[in-house]
Amino acid sequence: MNALRRTAAPLLLGLVVLTGPVACSTGPAPDPGPAPRRPASASAPAPAPTPSRGPAADPTDTGWLQLMIPMDEGAAALLGLAARKTTDPALRSFAARLRTAHEDELTALRGLRQRMGLPDTDVHQGHEMPGMVTATDLERARAAEGEAFDRLLVTEIRDHLRQSAQVSRSEATAGRAAEAKERATVLAAAHEDRLSELEGLPGVHG
Repeated sequence: MNALRRTAAPLLLGLVVLTGPVACSTGPAPDPGPAPRRPASASAPAPAPTPSRGPAADPTDTGWLQLMIPMDEGAAALLGLAARKTTDPALRSFAARLRTAHEDELTALRGLRQRMGLPDTDVHQGHEMPGMVTATDLERARAAEGEAFDRLLVTEIRDHLRQSAQVSRSEATAGRAAEAKERATVLAAAHEDRLSELEGLPGVHG
């Protein structure tokens, strides 16, 4: 399907380029003289202005956006628990900064979703997917204390950062909407940097 789209797009563009001038100019024609005047009531109405549209999205853009939002939402909820549950000051500071970054990401992603005209429903609700912090994961995190919570937090956030960076790199390569591709590129780089920071914390091992 992607290969067909990549082939069809240049062909379609070529047809527009070739047929556009033909439709607008067919060569000189005899001068028929002045056109008869029409009554004002018979004149054709002016075309209505075309409403502005958001960035066009194909299934790759849509799938990435509808996956990244719940991924970031679940991670932000887990990171919020670290403020009162983690026993490691360095991990607590990291989690606070990462949560703020994720909240900023979510604001940008939700705005992009709205501009693309996509529904705000979570199409992945209840799904067990790599990198997704699920409701079950959050229940386990709320029940865990001390070092057990820290281990769970590191495991889940490490997986989240790896997977979200991977799917965002895929969107940056295979997506169609320029704004979505740019956002995915920024997100992938940011999550890779955060993953490196996480692995460099004292007591955290890959």
